[in-house]
Amino acid sequence: MTTESEQTHWSVAGLLDLFDARPDGPDRFIADTGIAGEDERQVVEGTQVLAQVIVAAAKRFPEKSVRSVHAVFARAVLVGPPVEFDFDVVAEGRSTATAVVNVSQNGRRAITVTTLLDVPTDDVIRHHLPRPEVTAPAHANDGGMPMGGRELRLVDVLDVNSPDEVGPPELFAWLHYDPIPTRDDLAKALVAYFTGHLGISTTMRAHKGIGTAQSHLTVSTAPMTITVSFHEPVSWTGWLLYTHESTQVGAGMSYVRGAVHTEEGELIASFAQDALIRPLRTTDTAIKTEARL
Repeated sequence: MTTESEQTHWSVAGLLDLFDARPDGPDRFIADTGIAGEDERQVVEGTQVLAQVIVAAAKRFPEKSVRSVHAVFARAVLVGPPVEFDFDVVAEGRSTATAVVNVSQNGRRAITVTTLLDVPTDDVIRHHLPRPEVTAPAHANDGGMPMGGRELRLVDVLDVNSPDEVGPPELFAWLHYDPIPTRDDLAKALVAYFTGHLGISTTMRAHKGIGTAQSHLTVSTAPMTITVSFHEPVSWTGWLLYTHESTQVGAGMSYVRGAVHTEEGELIASFAQDALIRPLRTTDTAIKTEARL
């Protein structure tokens, strides 16, 4: 395992190590935050913490499978001190289990995550949303967001952050990971990790003159909630397609829904995000950019 002190750059292998939360007593787990991002921001990605909760929940209920998680990001988690996960088990039966996970740092609560786990059974009926017919990864555009072992390709978008690139409030992103985890909990954690990355960009894309390049500078943005539902079995071998659709924005909040398909067309997860999009208050300028939520 790569320790936090040994980590010098972001990679998929290092990310999976960070996701692997460790037991720290009854109904309690702990995990590291990792290093600051390329932009030196000191705020930990909310979906990184969500991914750690998924792994912790799978370890707390080893006979069950994580089926859905709903996170509310009330406060920022900062790079540095470890993150603590305390499980409040609501119910634990033969078929399902539910727990509310309180996420804290330095003894201060920051995030709550409601988790649902179950024992998958044979199908009674089955259908799923078809994968959108979009440009293949080989012909899509480089999406940036450099990380060792990860490749991001965007469909019909050149610069996802630009305030001048306008189109429908939807984004299609192909992702390729190396390594692809074989453990079910780490695979679900990795799928969940990217569900918060492009939601705000999706919403802003429909409005000329505003883009995520302005986030934390002239406009205040932050994912506030993320819900992920996993559709068994969750496995893949090649590219993943993340579909994002912003269905509403107004009164300072946006809503985005999405889906994750394999390259072959299997639907392995659905997700939704509520995000804050508001004018940057004059009081916010007293907070360093890299420390803003």
